[in-house]
Amino acid sequence: MNPFTTRPEIVGTFGVVASTHWLASSAGMRILELGGNAFDAAVAAGLTLQVVEPHLNGPAGEVPILVSAANSEKVQVICGQGVAPMSAHASYFKDLGLSLMPGTGLLPAVVPGAFDAWMIMLRDYGTFDLSTVAEPAIGYAESGYPLLPAISAVIEQMQDLFSSHWQTSAEVYLKNGVPQAGALFRNPKLANTYRRLLSDAKSAGGSRENQIDAARDSWYKGFVAEAIDNFCSNNSVLDTSGNHHKGLLCGEDLARWHATIEEPLKYDYQNYTICKTGPWGQGPVALQHLALLNQFDLSELNFDDPEHIHLLIETSKLAFADREAFYGDPDFLDVPMDTLLSVEYNTSRKLLIDDHASLLLRSGQIQGFDRQPVVPVDDMSPIETPGDGEPTMSSAVDVMTMGERRGDTCHLDVIDRWGNMVSATPSGGWLSSSPVIPELGFPLTTRGQMFWLDENAAACIEPGKRPRTTLTPSLALRDGIPYMAFGTPGGDQQDQWSLHVFLKHIHCGMNLQAAIDSPDFHSNHFPSSFYPRKSHPGVVTMEGRYSSTVIKELRRRGHQVEVEGDWSLGRCSAAVRDGNLLRAAANPRAMQGYAVGR
Repeated sequence: MNPFTTRPEIVGTFGVVASTHWLASSAGMRILELGGNAFDAAVAAGLTLQVVEPHLNGPAGEVPILVSAANSEKVQVICGQGVAPMSAHASYFKDLGLSLMPGTGLLPAVVPGAFDAWMIMLRDYGTFDLSTVAEPAIGYAESGYPLLPAISAVIEQMQDLFSSHWQTSAEVYLKNGVPQAGALFRNPKLANTYRRLLSDAKSAGGSRENQIDAARDSWYKGFVAEAIDNFCSNNSVLDTSGNHHKGLLCGEDLARWHATIEEPLKYDYQNYTICKTGPWGQGPVALQHLALLNQFDLSELNFDDPEHIHLLIETSKLAFADREAFYGDPDFLDVPMDTLLSVEYNTSRKLLIDDHASLLLRSGQIQGFDRQPVVPVDDMSPIETPGDGEPTMSSAVDVMTMGERRGDTCHLDVIDRWGNMVSATPSGGWLSSSPVIPELGFPLTTRGQMFWLDENAAACIEPGKRPRTTLTPSLALRDGIPYMAFGTPGGDQQDQWSLHVFLKHIHCGMNLQAAIDSPDFHSNHFPSSFYPRKSHPGVVTMEGRYSSTVIKELRRRGHQVEVEGDWSLGRCSAAVRDGNLLRAAANPRAMQGYAVGR
């Protein structure tokens, strides 16, 4: 008998789209129905997410994208992660009296990478013009979309900050007071920005590709870059340091940058090959986790068994400790990924795991790489002020004491009838992290908060360097054939939640929806990637659907288990191509993710 699921696993042959918002999934499906391919559909869905989930991502955010073209076993990464401004030296921030990069405001702004990444995918892999794929997003910005309860809650929590300090955000989000959940919400300034980009593209004339490149130039060398430059240089903004600061990002930073296409990192696990971003993101953590799990017998894996939960927690601690010690932009430092994924290294690391929970952050010892994780201490904690350092797993505290609030990132997966696949995790540019740029209708990314100010850290800030982001889409091949696109919002939790879904699917035989619906957990053991960078050694967060017996046994082993709501953790979506059948599923938690297809 098949287990109950919150909604059916979508099965069809024409195409499937799964994302964190039903409107984005529908926008992507519309493009497939018009004859577009998965890449066209993903851009439409991605632009729509920027409009309908402004608390989770925005036009000035970032996105890593994994793509697989039909009839090809090659997977590529489109890196839409922008870099630090050329004036962003660690010494600059230390001279301001900072020990941590602020989580909000203008100081942590890096080059917004999302737009260029979407455009490069559309130009090189898609078939439609920009106006067609942008139409749904512009329509929702112009005519309105039903406001999610979570967005209304965020705006209500931010209203004092908006009114007192970030007035440009108040002009967009508090025009008629706090908008009610379910009300039709419009952002005409954002619509005008995209209409101007379309106009510039059309004016350029020529081929579809030429017009897309013209839109890119309009963004990174034209009016968008000019507005960003003016706002950062002429406004001193309150941030999580408790002080006002101008931004360092300038037009020249945008003009010299562009999204890149890279080879993914890969790891073979049984008959699957899992593809992830390079170590400028946390994606290799999932590969290291699998390399450690390969040292154990998982043939009888049961996700309700405390023995297996313990194993997953302890192996994740070791993988994330290596993230903290070794990961950073490989354009700036050597990252020993071959060693980190080797059998010899992981055989030795296996010996560190016993029946008791470790409370230590134990990175590996690799000859020639004398690096240690940076662990914030109590006196590194700054004065708290309002806004979101990272909205994903933050504590719901008083925003005017400036903590961080709960929110998320976004994710989408698309597979079309020809076998093209996309997995993308857009984020950044949250409405609660930075003031709206008035001419554009959206705020800047604050991804620079992921940089350390310690020159000895692998992820220390340097001019032109990518922050070590948490955004981590996944694409898996089965027997050498592209099979599964999957991922999740969730900051540091992404490579825990998404890996759990993958393991449940391949080891436990769960269909995609059952794997996503099943109870989840994650470790908070390691330093957070987001302001204020705290770690919680030994702490495990679990959904309340786990039995008291499981929780009691984990606590006996030394895990500090914190139980949250029954449907509070894990936000995954996924799509697979299984022969001639396409399957997709989306997260029911928060009642907004949806999968569509036929």
